[in-house]
Amino acid sequence: MSRQSAPGDVVPVRQAIVSVWDKAGLPALARGLAAAGARIVSTGSTARAVRAAGVEVTEVSEITGFPEIMDGRVKTLHPAVHAGILADRDRDSHLAALTEHAIVPFELVVANLYPFRAAVLDSPAADPAQAIEMIDVGGPTMVRAAAKNHRHVAIAVDPADYPALLEELAAHGGVTAATRRQLAAKAFAHTAAYDADVAAWFARGQGLPSALAAVWRKREDLRYGENPHQRAAYYVERGSPWGLASARQLHGKELSYNNLLDADAAWAMAADFTEPCVAIVKHTNPAGLAVADSLAEAHSKALASDPLSAFGGIVAANRVIDADTAGRIVDVFTEVVVAPGYGEGALQTLRRKKNLRVLQLDEPQPPAATWTLRSVAGGLLVQEPDAFGGDAGWTVPTAAKPGDDTMRELRFAWRVCRHVKSNAIVLAAGEATVGVGAGQMSRVDSVRLAVDKSQGRSRGAVLASDAFFPFRDATDAAIDAGVVAIVQPGGSVGDRDVIASCDERGVPMVFTGRRHFRH
Repeated sequence: MSRQSAPGDVVPVRQAIVSVWDKAGLPALARGLAAAGARIVSTGSTARAVRAAGVEVTEVSEITGFPEIMDGRVKTLHPAVHAGILADRDRDSHLAALTEHAIVPFELVVANLYPFRAAVLDSPAADPAQAIEMIDVGGPTMVRAAAKNHRHVAIAVDPADYPALLEELAAHGGVTAATRRQLAAKAFAHTAAYDADVAAWFARGQGLPSALAAVWRKREDLRYGENPHQRAAYYVERGSPWGLASARQLHGKELSYNNLLDADAAWAMAADFTEPCVAIVKHTNPAGLAVADSLAEAHSKALASDPLSAFGGIVAANRVIDADTAGRIVDVFTEVVVAPGYGEGALQTLRRKKNLRVLQLDEPQPPAATWTLRSVAGGLLVQEPDAFGGDAGWTVPTAAKPGDDTMRELRFAWRVCRHVKSNAIVLAAGEATVGVGAGQMSRVDSVRLAVDKSQGRSRGAVLASDAFFPFRDATDAAIDAGVVAIVQPGGSVGDRDVIASCDERGVPMVFTGRRHFRH
């Protein structure tokens, strides 16, 4: 047996093994391989599909001398298959072994795997026994073998690659080295993603997994990152997209790294409320957030919170945006609008601003079990999402008790507060923010900032703090500014002094027993 072409040259396809679950594009591929003079070896339903396309096919059992057994669990796991894939054509010992055992090498492997994610991972009610049967063994083994030996073998795992593969066969009489390497990289990503899906299924219900296996695919390269000198790209999780990953851009110029960060934060805020809600975000913090009977009213209330900071912001709504709301949005310079849909006339109004990026989320709700991920140097931090938790277990340590209307305002402020970067202070009135203090190193500074932002509207407002007050200086400053009620986690060694600062002025304070740090 003579050597094949040296690495870097075109490798002609004399024999191909084809075994696929996804039969898309298979007839055209089979005909193209036959036209190129390739012998096709196949298995089971794939062999039947190739014959149905009018192409001659050799059953894998004919080259292994062994039938498919155990309901198809064992069919390609045989030296006659894997020696033909793995043989290094530049090694005399490998070529001699092929000759000795009468094994014909393969130059092309076409394989894609059982649809584990679609059949199991995206179906929480999947039967465990059926799930086990969807774990492919022979397929990944062939894919990895071909990818490892890509200097001599091409591997195709995606039907979308079939046309280009056939074009190379027609143009060059084989597959080029560059294409073989590209296909190998895609193949290893394919099996890595598959293994990650299986690992995720096994980890279900076991809390934080001992090892985290996740695969993200690149959606697009971005112009740059947070700053022009930083390269950046946008990756999305495989499988059924949700949240921002499900968004379709309906209008406007391309999204930037910062647009995506802010849009994600804005949507998380708006989606946290059941009432019509609008969030206006700058640098992942709310410049304004409000709920109302209509989106238009909610937008007006949110804008009034901090009109200066709203300039160049991101707007998110948790309802289909109507024409009235759209008209209010375009009256203020806005970078991005995010919503689950757009009503009659709304999109036309928004498109009057040629650069305004308009996003529609097709699958806004997250799956039942979702972790939040954050990178640190050399590692990854993983945690459960910070759920609101409701008001069960809230206590009132002060002599003054909040009435029903005040409690409604406190619940609103507390829900908003968990979306604000720590140290976080939210002032709210009429179920709208009137002042926000975010990201300060001192809690009393956050209070002062929120009061300053309120432009006098702190009088009569309620205050929410994402963590306890270590000293009474912050509560004193808030009450001096006219705050009429406070909600905070409690639990500080200084609680007694903080409670006293409220009791001295007759201001009710609620302890939630739960903090909402956001770094």
